[in-house]
Amino acid sequence: MASTHRKPMLESEIRKVITKALSDSKADLLKKNMPSVVRVELSKDLRYASIFISTLGNPEEKKKVVDYLNEKKGVFRTAVAKSIRIYKAPELSFREDIGIDASLRIARIPEQIEEEKQSDE
Repeated sequence: MASTHRKPMLESEIRKVITKALSDSKADLLKKNMPSVVRVELSKDLRYASIFISTLGNPEEKKKVVDYLNEKKGVFRTAVAKSIRIYKAPELSFREDIGIDASLRIARIPEQIEEEKQSDE
């Protein structure tokens, strides 16, 4: 019964550790774009973790931040290994979270439809 809660609990803890490590980072790129961890998805065997990041800035800057984090993923994996008691720290991969951008585009659709209706009249 307890094993069903282990994966979500580990995802939550990894999210906290990565968020703290991001805030403690002294890299100018990270301070400028303020990345935040949206969610963490662990594989079923707990060996791989996908970390979804949301950042400020244009798409080019967002890609730079994700690429930088993937270059430095060993630092973040070390932080996870030191903070969480787990047999083997998962391999980390950082990805850009497109959920926020997609929700903003969807929210603009009714406004665009309303503008088109008003311009047709």
